[in-house]
This record gives sequence, structure tokens and C-alpha cells, in this order.
Amino acid sequence: MKKLQQIILLITCILIMMVGAIQKDGKILGHSLQSRTTEENADTHKRADTRTLQDGTIVINTITLGKDIQGYGGPVPLEIFVKDNVVTGIKALPNSETPDFFNRAKSLLSKWDDKTVDQALVMKVDGVSGATFSSRAIIQNVRAGLQYAAKKAQQPSLWEKMDMTWKYALGLIVVLMAAIVPLFYKNRHYRLLQLSLNVVVLGLLCGTFLDWTLFIGYMANGTNIWISLIPIIMLITAFIYPFFGKRQYYCTNICPFGSLQELASKINHKKWRMSQTLAKRLTRFRELLFAGLMVMMLAGLWMEWMDYELFAAFIWQSAPALVIVLAILFVLLSVFVPRPYCRFVCPTGTLFKIKD
Repeated sequence: MKKLQQIILLITCILIMMVGAIQKDGKILGHSLQSRTTEENADTHKRADTRTLQDGTIVINTITLGKDIQGYGGPVPLEIFVKDNVVTGIKALPNSETPDFFNRAKSLLSKWDDKTVDQALVMKVDGVSGATFSSRAIIQNVRAGLQYAAKKAQQPSLWEKMDMTWKYALGLIVVLMAAIVPLFYKNRHYRLLQLSLNVVVLGLLCGTFLDWTLFIGYMANGTNIWISLIPIIMLITAFIYPFFGKRQYYCTNICPFGSLQELASKINHKKWRMSQTLAKRLTRFRELLFAGLMVMMLAGLWMEWMDYELFAAFIWQSAPALVIVLAILFVLLSVFVPRPYCRFVCPTGTLFKIKD
């Protein structure tokens, strides 16, 4: 009976995400729900791989060429302008990335200017700190478009698909440690190490965590498994582990912001005493907040609330100032109240708790 209830709740969670994806992006797993007529009336240059301007400039569109390349919120299509075999400019097309993050990543677009196609193809371009997913999607789209321009289109190798930078490799090791070691080994010294790694590597270095932006992005656009191994492992611990009795595993053992709060709580062993009445009221507040946010999402109202979950503070270079300030306040509060954001606010954690 318990397993059946969990399955029903999991299906309910998926349905909520599906509706949210439809309301936000009008797509499910990359398939647009626009009517055929609307699609046929779309600008033809947005469907063609190339078009030629009057001055002879060839414009390469990566909507099709890069359809499997995902940023954080979905595909990141580009237009690449090539004249006389020289890249004269790159323009970003509409996408579902968080604007603050994507605006940082857009600084990459001029990196290939005035390079020949062959020169641009062999360039090594580093991503922008604080916009890792968007940066990677831009770089891979440029590569796909330039390969098309040079008639060298080829399937990327597994290593290229994974884009195995040292940060990605380190993040993959840390998330695997967090997903496996606590299942078999309980030790307070190891836990302190794991919490620290969660904060530094998963949070600050990789900027990888579970939040509603990720859920809706994956539901709307699907995901490229090779560049999303870290969040996919996180999703398994959040949605699959509870079926085997590991409730709230992601929140307790992996979440970077939960880990940061727990580390902060170790500074002071004398906690504020909270009455049961106050604790119940704060828990009720979290439930009402979650219900309100779900109603807004299902109605398509102020979907931007997803950009204000406090996990984004780890990507401090791009995060809204309000998110950073609130994150700092909750970390300070954690010194006196154990995991206050997790217990009394977190919409993502509330989803996991309801599902369990």
C-alpha cells in the first residue's frame, strides 16, 4: 500500500511538472504543443539550417543542427554569420535559459569574430564562470554550426559529448560519493568532509543542484544524458531512493544549500528553543507557500518565482542580489536554528517531502 501511494504521488509530481512545462515553454520533452498552423506561419529562416543575405553572408541556424544540445533550461540555438569563410558575428536566438545567467554567457558570442571557419573550429574557448550550462551550450552550438559551414559535420565522440572538464569530473566523483558512501558508511568525520565537498564542488564549482527551474527545463526540453550525469544522479537519489526506504536522501546528503546550513549549524551547539506551536506554524507556512506557488505555476502566473530559489546563490556571479542576500541570512540563521530554509521554506524540498 505504501509503495502504491508513493507511485501515485510520483505520477502526480510528474503531471504537475508537465503542466508547468506547458505553461512556461509550451513544450513537452522537446515537442512543441503549438498548432501546426502556428508552426507553418513561423519565420522560414528559423526553420532552415542556412540562408544567404544580399551581401553574400551565409547565416547558419543551429535550431536543427544543435537540437540535442541543452543548456540549463533547454536548447540554446544560435545564428552564425559567415562571409568569405570568415565568422563575422554570432547571435543568440530565443531560448529558455534564466536571463541573468544567459546574459553572462552571451559574452562568449564575440570570441569567434574575425576568425576563419577552420581557425574557429580549433579554438579552445572556456565557459563563463557562473553560467556553466549556458556557456557549454553556446560553445557546442558554435562547434556544430561551424562544422556544418566547413562541411565537416560528424558525430561527436563520447568524450566530447560528456565535455569532461576537470570541474565536471570532480563534480561527478563527489555526487557519486554522496549517493553511495552514506548508504554503507556512517561516520561524523566523513560526513563533515562530504558536506564540505557538496558545498565547494557541487555548489560553488559546478553550480549543480535540483530546483524547479531544472525540473521544468527537463520536462519541457528533455535532457542530454552525457552532460547531465550529475543532476541525473541527484534526481535518482531524490525520486528513486525513497522507494527503498531512503526518505529525503537528496536533501540530507547531497543538496549543497542544505549542506551549507548544516555546516553553519555546527558553529554553535546552543540552539534557540522553538516551541512546538511555532514550529507547526512555520511548517504550515511552508505548505501554504508551496500550494500557492503550485497554483501560480499551473495557472501560468509569475513563473519567474523559480529563479528565486536560494540554490541559485551558489552561482553568485549571475544570481539576483535578493537571492544572495536571503541565502546569507538563512545561513546565518542556521547557526541558531537547524536548517531553517529546508524545514520552513524550500519549495523543492517540500516536493520531495510530499512525494515521500
